[in-house]
Amino acid sequence: MSEIHFIVEEAPEGGFVARAVGADIFTEADDLPALHALVRDAVHCHFEDAQCPSLIRLHITREDDFGGVAFIPMNGL
Repeated sequence: MSEIHFIVEEAPEGGFVARAVGADIFTEADDLPALHALVRDAVHCHFEDAQCPSLIRLHITREDDFGGVAFIPMNGL
């Protein structure tokens, strides 16, 4: 495996949670620098040296609620 992807979300109680896509790896941390270190450690613990991905990608997501958006049909009606 050359790379592994993680979906990172802000935790409701604060901090961040990271879940691997396609592997059973999960970790959480109070801030992003700590999360980077914990994800790296979790990946190295999960895979044997020969199968360990050389690249770890974090896809950081967040919810952003906003209102007042009106729908305008494309045909102008």
